Amino acid sequence: MAIYLTVLLAILNQAALKGSKMLVALYAIELGASPLAIGMLVSTYALFPVVLAVYAGRISDRSGVRLPMILGSLGMAAGLLLPVFLPSMATLFVSSALIGIATLFFHVSVHNLVGSLGEPHERTSNFSTFSLGAAISGFIGPLLVGFMVDHAGYLPAYAVLAVIAAVPGVVLLRYAGFIPPRVRAATQGRAGSVKDLLGSAALRRTYITGGLIITGIDLYNFYLPIYGRSIGLSASAIGIVLGMQAAAAFAVRLWLPRLARRFSEQRVLTASLIVAGVTYLGFPLVENAILLGLISFVLGLGLGCGQPLSIILTYNHAPANRAGEALGLRLTVNKFTEVIVPVVFGSLGTAAGIFPVFWANALLLLIGGYFSAEKRK
Repeated sequence: MAIYLTVLLAILNQAALKGSKMLVALYAIELGASPLAIGMLVSTYALFPVVLAVYAGRISDRSGVRLPMILGSLGMAAGLLLPVFLPSMATLFVSSALIGIATLFFHVSVHNLVGSLGEPHERTSNFSTFSLGAAISGFIGPLLVGFMVDHAGYLPAYAVLAVIAAVPGVVLLRYAGFIPPRVRAATQGRAGSVKDLLGSAALRRTYITGGLIITGIDLYNFYLPIYGRSIGLSASAIGIVLGMQAAAAFAVRLWLPRLARRFSEQRVLTASLIVAGVTYLGFPLVENAILLGLISFVLGLGLGCGQPLSIILTYNHAPANRAGEALGLRLTVNKFTEVIVPVVFGSLGTAAGIFPVFWANALLLLIGGYFSAEKRK
């Protein structure tokens, strides 16, 4: 039961996060932002987590998961409310930074909690269940934002997302009995340095491939709205196209435990990177909303496997009693790529148009697939 309650809270948190990424892109376009400015907004989500992720993991290991999850939930709600009261581009940057920091503390802790529930042989199943929740939130968030923007406007959409983001924090303040007491005891471990974690070849390679997957997901969530607006799609249509990716992720994650048992986590991760990279090549060639939805669904089949597998592999390769710190370092690598890549791609989009953004990301994912295949060998 604990895993399902944890997943429910994560669904609410991630629905607000994923909805906010679509919303900030659309609102920035409405305010006249260039692709470079939107790329900088993308980077702002990850700017502070680059230096705070390992620290967040250590807090999760040493102090428990409840308080960071509460602070992450309420902090995200505060970040989402800022544009409601001060609607401007400058506020969007502050809002994105606050949401990014809050998300970091919530996600590191919830990943640590999921990995700590049950026995070791149940870990893949628990993370698969958790990833199903992430797919559900990826469908709900963009779809909700699309219809809210079309029928109520940008600022009411921010307000609704803020309410959703606050719910997990309120629940954890009043009812936290489903968090097993042994989560805290299990995470009390020896101290160690980041160098120890990076010294593990398995962790190092998992961090790199995981960073590419997260980059693929985030660039898709930010730049598809730009492309959709450029070809005349409504916010609702963009939300549906984004939701197709999440629907596919949900479908493939139902089979993830079986696929991992049959082919191994590493083989499935390699295939997911290659499928996602090939699919990215097709986006700029299509302007029909239905075809974009189909391509988005195929992309979801690839990226939908990659994200939970990178989390599972990180947890499995982490030193004893340092899972939270290892997950935090994973996020450091992810956030570093999220800071650098969007700015570079935003500059590319400003200079050469949006098409090269998709193709460059396709190249990164295909390189990641090759890298992951070499690791398996």
